[in-house]
Amino acid sequence: MQYNNTPTEDIEQTQLFAWAHFARGKYPELALMYHIPNGGKRSKAEAVRFKAQGVKAGVPDICLPVPRGKYHGLYIELKRVKGGRVSTAQEEYISALRKQGYRVEVCFGMEHARDVIVEYMEGKKND
Repeated sequence: MQYNNTPTEDIEQTQLFAWAHFARGKYPELALMYHIPNGGKRSKAEAVRFKAQGVKAGVPDICLPVPRGKYHGLYIELKRVKGGRVSTAQEEYISALRKQGYRVEVCFGMEHARDVIVEYMEGKKND
């Protein structure tokens, strides 16, 4: 189903990183947050090359490599507000990261992701 009025995942992520840029005044560690470019449409040859270079299915979109409480860092799998779904490969990777001591959240939209990041940075729900 197409959700014409719902921002795409790309737009949501761009907005999140714009917010993070300005929020570095309060949370300087946000300068370390980065996108993991694992998704997207690729040709078969490009997919083979990327796989050989270490691209793995299911890796979350965003990493904040900053420890808080019992967690080594935060990963976010960002989905659009309406229509986003988590794949089996993503569920498996999320589970594996959690077993390694990372906090991993699936966030539906920029606002949800922003709230999770603020909560994480302030140490809420991290113990």
